Amino acid sequence: MRKTLSLALAATAVAAATISGASAASAPDTVTAAPDSLRWGPCPKKAGSPKAGSQKGGAPNTDAHRLECATLDVPLDYRAPEGHQIEIAVSRLASKDPSKRRGVLLTNPGGPGSSGLDYPALLAGAGLPKDVLDSYDVIGFDPRGVGRSTPVTCDLTPRQQARGNFPPYARTAADVAKEAPHARAIAEQCATSRTAWMLPHTTTANTARDMDRIRAALGEPKASYLGASYGSYLGAVYTTLFPGRSDRIVLDSNLGPGGYDLASFRLLGRGMEDRFPDFAAYAAAHPEYGLGTTPKHVTAKFFELVKRLDAEPVGGVDGTVFRGVTFESLYVEGLLPRLAKDWQALDKGKPLTTPPPQISENFLASHFYVTCGDSRWPGKVRDYQRNAAIDRLKYPMLGGSTGSIKPCAYWPDSRVEPPVRIGDRGPSNVLMVQNERDPGTPLVSAMKLRRAFGDRATMVTADQAGHGVYPFGRNTCANNSVTAFLTNGQRPAEDLACAAEPNK
Repeated sequence: MRKTLSLALAATAVAAATISGASAASAPDTVTAAPDSLRWGPCPKKAGSPKAGSQKGGAPNTDAHRLECATLDVPLDYRAPEGHQIEIAVSRLASKDPSKRRGVLLTNPGGPGSSGLDYPALLAGAGLPKDVLDSYDVIGFDPRGVGRSTPVTCDLTPRQQARGNFPPYARTAADVAKEAPHARAIAEQCATSRTAWMLPHTTTANTARDMDRIRAALGEPKASYLGASYGSYLGAVYTTLFPGRSDRIVLDSNLGPGGYDLASFRLLGRGMEDRFPDFAAYAAAHPEYGLGTTPKHVTAKFFELVKRLDAEPVGGVDGTVFRGVTFESLYVEGLLPRLAKDWQALDKGKPLTTPPPQISENFLASHFYVTCGDSRWPGKVRDYQRNAAIDRLKYPMLGGSTGSIKPCAYWPDSRVEPPVRIGDRGPSNVLMVQNERDPGTPLVSAMKLRRAFGDRATMVTADQAGHGVYPFGRNTCANNSVTAFLTNGQRPAEDLACAAEPNK
């Protein structure tokens, strides 16, 4: 995700199926797979690393050493469950107190394209309450196409990897047209890669079906779930396809009911506009950075740096990369000081204090497989030229990128099944939790999902900023609401707004 913008919705399409009647696609969603035995053993070297718990600034994670791993074979195509099988890598952080164990808590950290194998250890290290850890075996997994599961590729070159999954900032219609050949080339590479046989089946709906196979293999009649960002959509699809097997479903930092589709991608521009004032206020309150003494001055500095870096990049950072670095740093409150130092360095013509990390080819490939396969995107350049023109005006900080063209515009037309329609049919067992100022999944997206769920869901909104609420956020009201639901099934009687709390 670099050279342009690198967003890992680690940020974040129309889930898979208003499947009705006796269609071939519906059969897997009405039949419980026979439990398979999972052979637990040591995890791969990177999964459960002791560093996992420190991502949000926590202490070294001793729970990481308890993480166990296994693999499970699942159908490539659930319309032919006895046909070609692929492998799913699964992890488990077992309950320390069998007497309090309720069941299993499946988890997903977002993406699409992100590994989830070490996520149980990360959650534990970040402060997942003891009552939750005692109540569940916390289950992680690499979704199909990702990491230690059967992986996909688009045979991306290093240069394509460096460009990331965001288009360059389009200032004109000509910029969109210039990007179109790059988008087309990636789509064609994905469609002709050595794993193209997985392309029609690497979708959110099939990942949800894989989750139900994991539940069955664990011998559990139901599964609870905790998913963030794109994981919110995965959880919404799971509980839509398998309402009777869903126990307690927590969706954190929510995409809209269409998942990571074109509408959600364009709304990232809105998310940056919602969140940026927090950084502007921070920088203005710290004049030592020299970025301005008022939020208005800091905002002006943003556009000044964009213009200057577009004319003369510093250390490989042009205006588009600068926008991306700023956007990603807004995900975590604790990164604001580092972001201010990065701005300060670039303002003085010096390179970034911390170079942006490179993302893997597998992340980008699986991200494209899912986002482009889940929903249909417009196929004409002029559609994206119009979108970019609109979004540059509405969301000038990021809209020129989020409105521009992506490989999904040139994706193969064939789809194995229609998208899943998220609706209000099923048990009232969904708790949504959402920050008010989230750059990656803005509040407006969560409100759309909340309306789609109707009486199935209750939503807790926290007056705080950043991407991710539980257990990483500081809002006690929101965190306690999730813990109470997971441990004793108690949800707020109605949607709850949690007031801002002072920094601790």
